[in-house]
Amino acid sequence: MNRLKYVSVILMAFVLFLAQPLKADEGMWLPMLIGKNYEQMKKQGFKLTPEDLYSVNKASIKDAIVSFGGFCTGEIVSKNGLIFTNHHCGYDAAASNSTPENNILDNGFYAKSFQEEKPIKGLFVRFLVRMEDVTPKIMAALVGVEEKDKAAKIAEVSKKITSDVTSGTTMEADVRDIYKANQYLLFIYERFNDIRLVGIPSQSIGKFGGDTDNWEWPRQTGDFSVFRVYADANNKSAAYSENNKPYTPKKSLPISIKGIKNGDFSMVYGFPGRTDRYLTSFGVNLATEKTNPTIVKLRDIRLKAWKEEMDKSVDTRLKLSSQYANIANYWKYFIGQTEQLKRLKIQDEKQKQEADFTKWAASSSVNVNLISAYKNAYAAYEPYAVHITYINEGLLASSFIRNANQIGSMIKSMIARKDDAAYLSQVNQNLNVLVNNYQNTYSEIADKKIFAQILTSFYQDVPKSQHPKFITLILEDFWKGSAEASFKNYADHLWEKSNLIDPEKMRTFLSNPSMEALENDPAYKYAVNLVPQDYVKNNFGTVLSDFQTEKNRLDNLYLKALLEKNKGILSYPDANSTMRISYGTIQNYSPKDGITYDIKTTIDGMVAKYQPGDDEFDLPKSLLEAYAKRDFREYAEGGTLPVGFISNNDITGGNSGSPVLNGNGELIGIAFDGNWEAMSGDIAFDKQYKRTISVDIRFVLWCIDVLGGARNIIDELDIRTNKLPVPKDKLIMKKQ
Repeated sequence: MNRLKYVSVILMAFVLFLAQPLKADEGMWLPMLIGKNYEQMKKQGFKLTPEDLYSVNKASIKDAIVSFGGFCTGEIVSKNGLIFTNHHCGYDAAASNSTPENNILDNGFYAKSFQEEKPIKGLFVRFLVRMEDVTPKIMAALVGVEEKDKAAKIAEVSKKITSDVTSGTTMEADVRDIYKANQYLLFIYERFNDIRLVGIPSQSIGKFGGDTDNWEWPRQTGDFSVFRVYADANNKSAAYSENNKPYTPKKSLPISIKGIKNGDFSMVYGFPGRTDRYLTSFGVNLATEKTNPTIVKLRDIRLKAWKEEMDKSVDTRLKLSSQYANIANYWKYFIGQTEQLKRLKIQDEKQKQEADFTKWAASSSVNVNLISAYKNAYAAYEPYAVHITYINEGLLASSFIRNANQIGSMIKSMIARKDDAAYLSQVNQNLNVLVNNYQNTYSEIADKKIFAQILTSFYQDVPKSQHPKFITLILEDFWKGSAEASFKNYADHLWEKSNLIDPEKMRTFLSNPSMEALENDPAYKYAVNLVPQDYVKNNFGTVLSDFQTEKNRLDNLYLKALLEKNKGILSYPDANSTMRISYGTIQNYSPKDGITYDIKTTIDGMVAKYQPGDDEFDLPKSLLEAYAKRDFREYAEGGTLPVGFISNNDITGGNSGSPVLNGNGELIGIAFDGNWEAMSGDIAFDKQYKRTISVDIRFVLWCIDVLGGARNIIDELDIRTNKLPVPKDKLIMKKQ
């Protein structure tokens, strides 16, 4: 089949694929094509039009949604560029602005004026301007290109496409593939770099429940934070300046405090990170038996070592809290994903689908051996899977390793350009930033313990035939009777003799560096063995690249065939950090026989879990006092205060901070988590169990207003108060 004919067939298949819905609550849909879902959305209670959701010709809800820092979602909620997102999305910002004397992380913070808002270095948001289909351009460029060279060619063409649309503008652009590289879309963004922290609750509210309640329902976590976008005098993106003004957005979201009930329409709009819904049974088996258990084990080593030190002092806790939270979140995720993939028998279900596919392929023009080819590819890769997982999750977990290699590259470049004063000055600035960032998360006792334990674990878990020579030499040179004692001995040696681990020693060394001293440094000698590309090449040859090339080829063919097999069924591409819409309803669920979970949690349940002084279940005095007075004001419902709710919307990582909207496009909550019973959701959507956990917007407003005393923030918002009736004797109105 010639390439242009292939392109037209794919596009035709894509259009046919959008004929009728798959499931009402499953799917992360592209906004520019949401009109295909419109009739179904109306039946569920959607009151707006597709153009209200996504338009390039007028302001739409799209223009109120931001990619927050590239890792979360946020929503614009005022005409002064105010952003709501999650507490865990704003956690780094709070931690970096916290000291033992001014502990924002523990005490919370709400600015009472623009002047009090805190600039956050490095934080940015991106607004989607528009998206376009560029499949014909990409496909035409791939004519005659060998499989192994396709990635490079796609990158080359994508670079030209993005350059053509952004040249001479302040815009940014990305080309992303969907449907396993059967279609390519161009996304054009406007980026803003002056983002300031406006408010965040104490972590006893924002992280209430901690690791125990993480990924669980019922949940009473006030997972929100507040930021603001700033722009120059012309409302354009600009670097931080005291002269910048609050950004005037094209669109901001109204807020509803009317309340919710089971069956109400709900919609999540955001930037979901990654799903793998078309993964084969071989991929599921690899995840449950090899990669996930390895990730959990290695993260557990880090978490235990950090926690032991964090419990010793406030300073260490503040220093390590952000990276601890980041690692802990997906440590529990991979535990849950493995458990639910097995409980729901996802591998068996995938095998049935593959058998059905092979039967269908036998009567079509599709390669009947496609699934067998997958089996062969995974069989060649599987013996190396644990070792490969150890690279990023284990061997490179100690940040001094990456630092040492970066320092080596910088010193070499400084020597090569020793007469370029401007260049030397810039490199020295970069080195200073590197050391400062490293020092901010360095803990000698924890880091040394982690390093030795991970090497011991590597020695035990990775087949001896795959051990690199430098690991064998370490044991020979530092042997102490066992692998565990030997690697501990080696760690003691590195920490004592190296100038590249302790931050103060690093500063001294970098004040007068030399290549000779660097190359003789024991930490550098260790680190040069772990340059990722070199390590992979030296230890795996082409195994990894061959597997990835073959898997990409098979994924592309498999999805193309599924498009043909399921012609006429509305489907959606996997999440890939691009803007998506998920719609469904507020919906309770039954996790097991005899138990049904309600859609809501309240402050009553929060206080019932309260444990004074506990890391996970403590609560601030201000909340307890307001609770004792039942001071819930206009945010109350039925004499109490709503905290969280669930819906059957389809989300994943990256959706954190996404707005949850009702049928009128009004903000009713902020999505922040999924539930334990559906942790397999990134690989297989389960309609019975899959739920989105959100913080109720009324609890957010109550925290800002009553606990934070930040009426200035409340006054910016467009709050719709057509609410459900509340018994007058149970509602304490705000004193005038």
